[in-house]
Amino acid sequence: MTPDARHAKHRLNLTPELRAAIRRIAATDHLLVALDFDGTMAPIVGHADDARPLPRSAAAFAGLAVLPRTTTALISGRALASLRAVASPPVDTLLIGSHGAEAWLGPGSTGLTLDAEQKVRLAEVRAILADIVNEAPGTLLEDKPAGVVLHTRLAADDVAADAVAAARSLLQDRQGVFLKDGKRVLETSVVNTSKGEGVTFLRQITGATAVLFAGDDTTDEDALARLEAGDVGVKVGLDFTQAEHRVEAPVHVAELLEVLLQERSLAVAEEENGIAPE
Repeated sequence: MTPDARHAKHRLNLTPELRAAIRRIAATDHLLVALDFDGTMAPIVGHADDARPLPRSAAAFAGLAVLPRTTTALISGRALASLRAVASPPVDTLLIGSHGAEAWLGPGSTGLTLDAEQKVRLAEVRAILADIVNEAPGTLLEDKPAGVVLHTRLAADDVAADAVAAARSLLQDRQGVFLKDGKRVLETSVVNTSKGEGVTFLRQITGATAVLFAGDDTTDEDALARLEAGDVGVKVGLDFTQAEHRVEAPVHVAELLEVLLQERSLAVAEEENGIAPE
């Protein structure tokens, strides 16, 4: 199969409208490619530690990371340590973790620090959720620097629903505790942040003239809502979304990134050679 034929085959899963949007955004002066990780670069798995990016996605993402005037970033609900461990991001990729509560912007970045009141509040939240997990088979907890996550993916549907309902009833009115629903998870945090704030922050510090963001979860809607005219938002999956574009699964994100890498490389090369974009 010729290279052109391979590219044509990959593009069959991207709509003409999405291909046109990728071609347009690839020509921007400074491109920010910001992606969710789980369910976007990596398929959803039963155990969070087993998640890995699809090889094609990782390769294309790494290719984008080294292009001039191109910044790559991961914006995840995971804690930064967990995100780094499973994603193995390119060295210059910026990282936003814990739904915006943590950020790594390169060497010298400071970690998240909770005040005394937040530390006490976090310990109380964890104790409440631990009691629920002890009564709900198949549920488990994940600790983060600013919160605790109740995972229910391995629990029976009725057990999962009861566990989340119990957690909500005990925590939703607690001052300084913030809840977010995700796919078979309930996120709790003592810091009020969102992926939307993460996108805005990264746009500001990078000076990006356009942003491409892709994500699959309900928490990614916060990021999609912060996109501006000229940006490209992509929903991964079939759930309701405000994104203008959609792909069905992480394998199609790989195709999207490959097309973006090809178009961005061409746009950068043309500009360096003094060729005006069409």
